[in-house]
Amino acid sequence: MAPRRGCGIVGPNPTRSGPPPFVRPLSRLALFTALIVAPLWLLDAQDDGAPGPGKAVVLEIEGAIGPATSDYVSRGLRDAQERGARVVVLRMDTPGGLDTAMRVIIKKILDSPVPVASYVAPSGARAASAGTYILYASHVAAMAPATNLGAATPVRIGGAPGSPGGGEGEEEEGREGQGQGEDGRDEGAEQGAEPSGALERKAINDAVAYIRGLARLRGRNADWAEKAVREAASLSAEDALEKNVIDLIAADVTALLDAIDGREVEVRGQTIVLRTAGLAVEVIEPDWRTKVLSVITDPNVAYLLMLLGVYGLIFEFANPGFVLPGVAGAICLLLALFAFQVLPINYAGLALMILGIVFMIAEAFVPSFGALGVGGVIAFVIGSIILMDTDAPAYNISKPLIFGVALVSAGFFAGVIGMAIKARTRPVVSGREEVVGSIAEALEDFDARGRVRLRGEVWQARTQAPVRRGDRVQVIGMEGLILQVTPAEEH
Repeated sequence: MAPRRGCGIVGPNPTRSGPPPFVRPLSRLALFTALIVAPLWLLDAQDDGAPGPGKAVVLEIEGAIGPATSDYVSRGLRDAQERGARVVVLRMDTPGGLDTAMRVIIKKILDSPVPVASYVAPSGARAASAGTYILYASHVAAMAPATNLGAATPVRIGGAPGSPGGGEGEEEEGREGQGQGEDGRDEGAEQGAEPSGALERKAINDAVAYIRGLARLRGRNADWAEKAVREAASLSAEDALEKNVIDLIAADVTALLDAIDGREVEVRGQTIVLRTAGLAVEVIEPDWRTKVLSVITDPNVAYLLMLLGVYGLIFEFANPGFVLPGVAGAICLLLALFAFQVLPINYAGLALMILGIVFMIAEAFVPSFGALGVGGVIAFVIGSIILMDTDAPAYNISKPLIFGVALVSAGFFAGVIGMAIKARTRPVVSGREEVVGSIAEALEDFDARGRVRLRGEVWQARTQAPVRRGDRVQVIGMEGLILQVTPAEEH
């Protein structure tokens, strides 16, 4: 009996075995990836996770202390712990910075399981203002020869040069350049103004209590710390060592590590002995995130980003469909808002800037002939001037930049107003008014109604006088879509 075909359930092909054809290439790719990634992972694990003989991690604080600095130090302390570092050296050369950023750094130091040695270096460096607080908070305080610290008075108290939130400026540098007296104090310290007003007294007393608490925690000179806040006193490295403000003077990081070897420090409530002699030194550089944060948190850069964002959105709203200005503007605006989030800002100034932005965007939709635009520019500029809630020069928006932006914006909206006025006074170039008075050509003979050609278009026309084909006629009126014409020679 012949076998039946075409019925029943079709099963797998018995002549075919093994995995599907796409499995083998994927297996090879996975094996190749594993061979490449595994050695790299092992090297990374060996480098970061295994303490081995131990190492000293160096973090560098240069320039004004801001959000980028606190982020860099926070990441550095965490990385040092993960890499099994025995000590972290904060090498500082700073004129001060923002109070909020300074307090973040100090909290990280106090909570760090790895001892932190703050080191003012190289020679000629300083730890003014916020740097002095960080020095007092560290487990070990050291300075290189020919360095100085102090001037920790809040800026708003009598116009003193430095503060926990102080910053760099010519006045501060000039004061430091005056030199120091025999007792190590800044010669201008005695001239510091006494705090006046409840807010100023609260600020100065808060700063004094904060630095005295740090001094007692580390067993350092609390009386001089208070003087640094109240009188903006400064000390050289030698005087600081003599007055028990710092622990030692070292020429470089290697000398510092050798000098603190065997020293007992208290870390998170436990006393440990430092074993730092001969440690390998690893410098952790700021990564790309810190560098980007440092750029966009510059108040001038953040201000320009907001301006570019505003104009990008205005251009996009006024000319829908370009896309690129809107996308770029939105990105710039979001970056600016992120920067303002981490900077000390005055919310009244920010509200004025937002109001100005709303007015300028509304100018693209409402025919106000520049009134909204000018009002927006004024609000934006006033908000820009009062935006930063700090007296630290390094974190204020440049006044020339603000006025330059004001001039550019005023010029832009002056052009808008000029074009609006010109449009109102320009003769009508379309509609009924543009047609009346024009010359047309008769396309046929007619004495009542016929066709004429006007600017390449054929119109129906009426006339009171006979018109011959090819005659020139003038439009004297218009009823709906019918022209009233008369021979041009008779008009």
